Amino acid sequence: MRVLLSTIGSRGDVQPLVALALQLKAIGHEAHLCVPPDFCDWIKSLEILVTPIGPKVRSIGKAGPAVTLPTPEQRRQMMESMVAMQFETITTAAQNCDIIVAATALQIAARSVAEKMGIPYIFVAYSPVVLPSLHHAPPPLPPLPGETPLPATTDNLERWAHDTKRFNDTFGAALNALRVSMDLTPVNDVRRHIFTDRPWLAADPELAPWPDPSDQAVFQTGAWILPDARPLSPELEAFLDAGEPPVYFGFGSTRAPADLSRVMIQTARALGRRAIISQGWADLSLIDNEPDCLVVGDVNLPALFKQVAAAVHHGGAGTTTLAARAGVPQVIISQLYDQHYWAKRVQHLGIGTAPAPGTPTADSLTSALEHALRPDAAIQAQSIATTVRSDGVQVAAQRLMRTVAS
Repeated sequence: MRVLLSTIGSRGDVQPLVALALQLKAIGHEAHLCVPPDFCDWIKSLEILVTPIGPKVRSIGKAGPAVTLPTPEQRRQMMESMVAMQFETITTAAQNCDIIVAATALQIAARSVAEKMGIPYIFVAYSPVVLPSLHHAPPPLPPLPGETPLPATTDNLERWAHDTKRFNDTFGAALNALRVSMDLTPVNDVRRHIFTDRPWLAADPELAPWPDPSDQAVFQTGAWILPDARPLSPELEAFLDAGEPPVYFGFGSTRAPADLSRVMIQTARALGRRAIISQGWADLSLIDNEPDCLVVGDVNLPALFKQVAAAVHHGGAGTTTLAARAGVPQVIISQLYDQHYWAKRVQHLGIGTAPAPGTPTADSLTSALEHALRPDAAIQAQSIATTVRSDGVQVAAQRLMRTVAS
């Protein structure tokens, strides 16, 4: 069996697919990844076939100069170009594949390519909130130019209808033009076309349960976690050994609010804690040369999380799950999309807290971290850690084999 695993996004979108690819490889199957070029060298080093798609995405992590918003015509041309690129790239990458698995909602072309090739297609989400349900609203997105934000009183049904319209308005014309050129029938609901009626949910059932247990259309596999056997660096080990467990601060591969490094370090010091700052794609850094803080690059987070007092982060699905598995209390500084969902889940489970969404102040973050450092939060985090499953990729791989064989 040969599987094409495709996504467009940051490391949090790519890494679960790498985990699944390695599992497939371990049981004698072949995986081909189609991901942004930022990750191709890493994936090649794992001896997995990879095809780059689209431009590099790392620039999203840094705050750059003000950008002039495109005109409606420019936006239309951009969408046409992006969708055409996807059709071309995924069609080439999918040659000789038996099934396509697409992650993230920007996979506009993958299902059409699978349909044209006569092979199965699966859409996977990493958070329940991404998938339509009357039990929750869609993840919040910034309004499009000229778009009026919905009133706060808008119910979930209307919010999902608005989300459907947004997908259709943004991608419908470009998608259907290419489908017609391939002798495929046009679609009238782009989001439903991408997500299918039977999507997969690669999230832990304890941390992120599907809200309607009676709904058998969503197949929840558990989170797809990449094994990491890398040792921590001697410098990091020495820092950890030099005092009480520090607080981890990191924003992964997402954009960080301005001055976040200073706020984070001030927060740790206000509570008498040492700090480990993860650079991430936002290039977070130290504000002075005091020995109570250390900056690190890419590290083995599962190993590090077991040795810190708390993890302060952006609320990505992967980071939240790794921290939960490690039994470390969390503080989530949510900014966008599903990060707000994870912030609410951490608070609901009693394994951490979150300041108000957006840019935290030293006071608001200090208050949140102080709450997370309470003994009851640590006890609850350690309890929840025993319930987080580790077999998500095995479940997914077995289901893939049955899907291809059927």
